[in-house]
Amino acid sequence: MGKIRAALYLRLSKEDEDKPDGYGESASIQNQRLLLADYAKRSGYEIVETYIDDDESGLYCERPGFQKMIEDASDGKFDVVIAKSQSRFSRNMEHIERILHHDFPMMGVRFIGVCDHTDTEDEGNKKSRQINGLVNEWYCEDLSKNIKSVFRAKMKAGEFLGASCPYGYRKDPEDHNHLIVDEYAASVVRKIFRLYLDGVGKAKIGRILSAEGILLPTLYKQQILGVSYRNARLLDTTKVWSYQTIHTILNNEVYIGNLIQNKYNKVSYKDKRVCAVPKEEWITVKNTHDSGFLFLIQSVPYRGGRDGRYGTFDTTFCRRLVWAAGKREVRKLFCQRVTLSGVF
Repeated sequence: MGKIRAALYLRLSKEDEDKPDGYGESASIQNQRLLLADYAKRSGYEIVETYIDDDESGLYCERPGFQKMIEDASDGKFDVVIAKSQSRFSRNMEHIERILHHDFPMMGVRFIGVCDHTDTEDEGNKKSRQINGLVNEWYCEDLSKNIKSVFRAKMKAGEFLGASCPYGYRKDPEDHNHLIVDEYAASVVRKIFRLYLDGVGKAKIGRILSAEGILLPTLYKQQILGVSYRNARLLDTTKVWSYQTIHTILNNEVYIGNLIQNKYNKVSYKDKRVCAVPKEEWITVKNTHDSGFLFLIQSVPYRGGRDGRYGTFDTTFCRRLVWAAGKREVRKLFCQRVTLSGVF
């Protein structure tokens, strides 16, 4: 009979960083590899594959290394999976029950957690495995609540928490929670507002920018700023500015110095999907960063009423109402009174 074929599973995420797991050992990927390789050697196992998930939460199954491991297990490529502990394999009780106590036995695969003495071949420690699974899940739930609480406090303090900055801004190198102006993109934003004030429609503004070869915000972030950013609503083939992109910029209060956050939240700490938050729960903080984008004209022309008569607004901060093509569509435009010199 040949050697037992072993697969090593290594995982580290932010929830585990610098956390000793109660065994006084580093949770680094390198140390996990050394620990598991040594255990396999002492047990007489042949290591046939190593699966690694770095910076991946144990709450989800959607981990590249984890998914590949499950796929290979179903193909019979190994006999035993070795991890540092059950919590490295998963922190989700549902996954523990389904995979460790159902799927793996059906596949003829054994699971061993070296540090917490988990062994699915030992029926006697099944209850302890289930208890450990609950404890690990409770830990993640508490951690999620604590992180949300910290994030809300930061949002209320006016700190920017987004992974990607709004178009026209970048993160301050001295404070990544503070926005500073990105001069090139800012010039494009100013151009959009200037054109709109001159009465140019949103779709036409998009055509003008596209004709001038100005990159879309998403492409600008990817190609110029080198940011790993993806807009899920944007097709890979999209190269032109759309009505919706212009509309979003014109109605974004970030350009008057306000931060609006907490618009979306995860459905659950165990689910990566997000859902919209009711508007009354959004967190808005005013004057958190430079609002020098917007301009104001001493008298902003506007078209008022169906007869097309013109009037003027003369306010420090105003909204411009426009009736377009006979439809009562209200277009919001935020204006701030500043001298034109230095702004454009």
